[in-house]
Amino acid sequence: MRCTIALLAWLASNALAFGADADKPADFMTAMPPIMANLRTAASYARTGNIALAQIETDEAVARWKRLAPATNPLPAHAPADLSGFLDRGRDRLTAITGALDRGDNVAAGRELLAIRQALHALRRQAGLYDLGDCVFEIAPAMETLRLAAIRYGDQPASANAEDTVAAASAFRDRLQRCNEWANGEIAAQGEFRRLIDGAIASSGEIAHAAMAGDGPLVHRYLIELQSFAQLLDFRYG
Repeated sequence: MRCTIALLAWLASNALAFGADADKPADFMTAMPPIMANLRTAASYARTGNIALAQIETDEAVARWKRLAPATNPLPAHAPADLSGFLDRGRDRLTAITGALDRGDNVAAGRELLAIRQALHALRRQAGLYDLGDCVFEIAPAMETLRLAAIRYGDQPASANAEDTVAAASAFRDRLQRCNEWANGEIAAQGEFRRLIDGAIASSGEIAHAAMAGDGPLVHRYLIELQSFAQLLDFRYG
């Protein structure tokens, strides 16, 4: 972890420019947000089977990544060792994503997209560069826990399964409220953000009430709704 923090601190302090065009430098800290936007958009398109659109976003990410670490432009001698390895692993992931999309394998592409997004968010978190996008990205595990609990409840509406669903819904709601707090004033005031975050928070409470009431069909309906909210939050703000 110390090596990772040193890597980010070095990149931030030196504002390194990699790429053949010295007049248009691409420093790491300013280049990462648009790359992350490309990757989250590509992930959304891959999930819904829009291969061509996922390819466009991935191609843009590849082009931006190349400006950071072209094979023809060696890194400075004083650069931390982690930098070269991180950029190499990212390039390999992007190559794998491109290949999967070219084959029409959106499942494999989605898997690789998730892996590279996780690596980028982990790097930011370890370096203390945490914001709304990181928070939104982190709601996915809580959503998956809720999904599995709701499915178990639907298959067998026993008291224990209802309790698990309520607990998972509460944990998911806590994550959403945390992300709401991370939104800056401009985003927090956006109608789209309010619709998504407020709707998800409200539905996470409703799915818990439905489970406690023993209403399996209503639990299923709110689960579908919450998955849509989570996917749209990630697509727009993750």
